[in-house]
Amino acid sequence: MTLISPSPTSVTAPPKAGRSAPLGRHMIAEFHGAADLLDAVAVRPVLRQAAEDAGAVVLEVRTHDFGARAGFTGVALLAESHISVHTWPEYGYAAIDVFMCGACDPRRCLPALERFFRPERTEVRVLARGGRP
Repeated sequence: MTLISPSPTSVTAPPKAGRSAPLGRHMIAEFHGAADLLDAVAVRPVLRQAAEDAGAVVLEVRTHDFGARAGFTGVALLAESHISVHTWPEYGYAAIDVFMCGACDPRRCLPALERFFRPERTEVRVLARGGRP
């Protein structure tokens, strides 16, 4: 189940008079009761797929396994910014950050990530970033 919390600045609202559109959108997702929090190798193609689903160009995918039952960190470096995943298996938790600029929509990354981690509960916030006055 995905819960999308209202953000302080809606990404769908038109810019206020005299303001430009945001430079990017930053999605923060919290996966509670998640699975597969130890497999730093298996998540690599998932990060690539999530980026492609959002229309992003993948430059590189890297992961680091912190050892026996200690979780991992994964990063997809994108032409449009990044996707990062940090896992805490002892809490059944994964923290996901997706920042994208241009026409890419970070929310389109969620289905691939949710299929992999299978969270019992997902919390999502999306912020508009970098609008100029």
